[in-house]
Amino acid sequence: MSILKHSDWKDTKRTLHLLSQILGKIRLELAAQEPQWAHVMLNVTPGGFSTGLLYHGSHTLQVEVNIRRNEVIVHVDDEQETDSLEDGKTIKEYYHWIFQTLASHGVSISIFPKPQEMKIDAMLDEDTVNHTYRQSEALEGLALFQMALREQRAFISSMRCRKVMPGLFWGTFDVSTLIVSNIPEAFPVDKPIEKAAFDEQFIEYGFWLGDDQVDVPSFFVLPYPFLNKELKDDSLEPEQAYYDKKLSEFFLNLDTDIPASEPIQRFFHTTFDILTEELGWEGCDYYRKPLLMKKQPTVE
Repeated sequence: MSILKHSDWKDTKRTLHLLSQILGKIRLELAAQEPQWAHVMLNVTPGGFSTGLLYHGSHTLQVEVNIRRNEVIVHVDDEQETDSLEDGKTIKEYYHWIFQTLASHGVSISIFPKPQEMKIDAMLDEDTVNHTYRQSEALEGLALFQMALREQRAFISSMRCRKVMPGLFWGTFDVSTLIVSNIPEAFPVDKPIEKAAFDEQFIEYGFWLGDDQVDVPSFFVLPYPFLNKELKDDSLEPEQAYYDKKLSEFFLNLDTDIPASEPIQRFFHTTFDILTEELGWEGCDYYRKPLLMKKQPTVE
């Protein structure tokens, strides 16, 4: 698979990012709260991304962006309504259709319409500027998210530890998973998002699609507390992986082609060893104790 760079699809990507913000803010209001904001993560699906199953009073609901079908889909109980996902349709139009459709089925909710962690001034319910959608680009971006999710699950699923399973964080539009310790670590500044996200030590394993400064997507590994110091460890793999002291992050950039699974897994495992040692976490060998299950497939 060739690499889709940020500059190849930045306008389509921005539209999808803003749509994810609408869905994510619905989860923010309706999903039961979890540490590290895990409850606001969206599900990456075969066709795009969704809120997953939510509850409002006696109603069950889900909102989905399906790129393969070029649709935005609202499910409430046993009813389903669709709106076309198309080039030229504004975020404002999507916004009002979603909430009017929910309300027509007895689900009346409100969200704060300011985009989160995006340099966009327009409110979601007023945004007539962002309207670009090209399905071919969107499908390539979805394939990147699905690839990243698969690699993260392969790494973390069997870990015997407290964790946040992989999902789509709509603020930064990245797919991430976390290994969380039970060590309290208060965030030093009183900011509402950060103080809830950063109140225990953890290691985040993420995948990001790039931006105007970094045009290529990348896997990253971020420890909290942030280290912001030199880390010279020859065990880091693969060879092209590196550590950025200023950002306190490890990176594996995807410059040309999607790498095979093996070097991605080496990146995850070597950074885990480096950071658990650096953070002084104890008992981490247990995390990798093999599961007492028959290897899949269990039926041949």
